[in-house]
Amino acid sequence: MRFSLDAEQRAFAASLDAMLTAADTASVVRDWSRGDHTSGRALWSRIAEAGVFSLAVPEEYGGVGVRPVELVLAFVELGRHAVPGPMVETVAAAALFTGPSPDAERLLPALASGEAIATLATEGSYALDADVADTRLSPAPDGVRLAPGHGPLRTSLDPARRLAHLAPGGELLTTAPSVGHALAHARLATAAQALGVGLALLDRTVAYVGQRTQFGVPIGSFQAVKHRLADAKIALEFARPVLFGAALTMAEPDVAAAKVTACEAAYATARAALQLHGAIGYTSEYDLSLWLTKARALRAAWGGPQACRDVVVSGGDHRW
Repeated sequence: MRFSLDAEQRAFAASLDAMLTAADTASVVRDWSRGDHTSGRALWSRIAEAGVFSLAVPEEYGGVGVRPVELVLAFVELGRHAVPGPMVETVAAAALFTGPSPDAERLLPALASGEAIATLATEGSYALDADVADTRLSPAPDGVRLAPGHGPLRTSLDPARRLAHLAPGGELLTTAPSVGHALAHARLATAAQALGVGLALLDRTVAYVGQRTQFGVPIGSFQAVKHRLADAKIALEFARPVLFGAALTMAEPDVAAAKVTACEAAYATARAALQLHGAIGYTSEYDLSLWLTKARALRAAWGGPQACRDVVVSGGDHRW
């Protein structure tokens, strides 16, 4: 399947890429990992001003309407630059509100404008970046609760992804949660983010093997290295149309297929990048680690490979 973006979509992606390139996101990620959210929240505001979060919010609540294709374009760039924060969770939180309600009127404008950051998790599961989130949502069959706080923070494989349980109780909103709709948006955004991570890892590795030499020649000239990078490139390019196809249909099996395809491609690219960088790839001081750890974390987020494959086979899944 061949997808062709229009000029406005290409310009949107290019503008995000330019903005994030100038933002020194590697420094932002390292600050975020230490619990210093100042630079991260400033970048969040700029991302919101670019219209990213408004793509998940209906027009009547300050958004531009739900536009999954443009969301994919945005999250590919966010992943390519390893931007930290509960961006996927904010999009999923907005997707919980599918119809007019006082709760949507109260919460969605702040999410669209970037004034508020949201995270969410069901009972017993972890929420991402609960310490920085202004809105902590806990969906349940009888509605959605605004969690009053969170438990102790835990680090994950990706230091920029800090996890915590949400505190029980809290205000019960009147809105019945659209769990399937929110889960589909979370998986779609995660898949797009993973694709961006994989593309960044591939670009960095191609540049590195062109500079590192053995026996007096760049290691990128070795056939085995070329084959490894070609396999990574093919996997990422195969994931791209699956991802955009899912954005067009938003069917749960299609989104699950995009999630597993993009995340597996990014994970395979991360393994190749780590091997071809050698010992330097293992050091946390080297910026490559910011993408390596994120590729592994995104693979498990919002449903791991087997869970997503089960959805593809069964035809749907309304569980978190």
